[in-house]
Amino acid sequence: MPLTILQQSPDSPAAIQLIDELEEHLESFGYPPQSRHGFSVEKLIRDKVAFFLMTVDDVPVGCGGIKLFGNDYGEIKRMYVRPQYQGQGYAKAMLRHLANYASQQGVQLIRLETGIHQLPAIRLYETFGFHRCGPFGEYQEDPVSVYMEMRLAESTAFRRLDVTE
Repeated sequence: MPLTILQQSPDSPAAIQLIDELEEHLESFGYPPQSRHGFSVEKLIRDKVAFFLMTVDDVPVGCGGIKLFGNDYGEIKRMYVRPQYQGQGYAKAMLRHLANYASQQGVQLIRLETGIHQLPAIRLYETFGFHRCGPFGEYQEDPVSVYMEMRLAESTAFRRLDVTE
C-alpha cells in the first residue's frame, strides 16, 4: 500500500475528521479540562503549525503537526493514527517525517506533551529516542501529563526508522 505524507491545512475535511476522532479518543480517558492541551483546528492555523496528513491508497490514516518556536525547538501537536492502522509503522513514519521537517527548518530539539494513559504513544516516543523532561514553554507540572524531548543531533533513531518496522 503506497504511503503518502503531505502538508495539508488543518481545516481540510480529512484533517478535521481525524482531529475529531483524536478528540473523541482522548475524551474516553477522562482527562480534566485543564490537562487537555490539544490545539483546535483554529489554533493550529493561527499558530502556523506545520500540519501533515498521512494517506494509504488515498485513504486518510493519520495526521501530525509540529509547531516551531524559532530555532529553539519544535513541539509535536495532534499526532494520531486511526486504530485500524496502528501497529503497522505509520506512527513511526509520521514521527520521522515531523523530525525531518524540523531538521530541515534548522530545529534540532523536538518536544511534546502527552497524557499518562497514552501508553502505546509513550512507548513509541521512547523507542524513537525521546526521554522524559520537565514542563516546557507554557506548560505547568501536571500529574496526568508526560513531557518528553529528543535532540536530533544526539539521536539517529529518526533516520533509521522506516514504515516497515
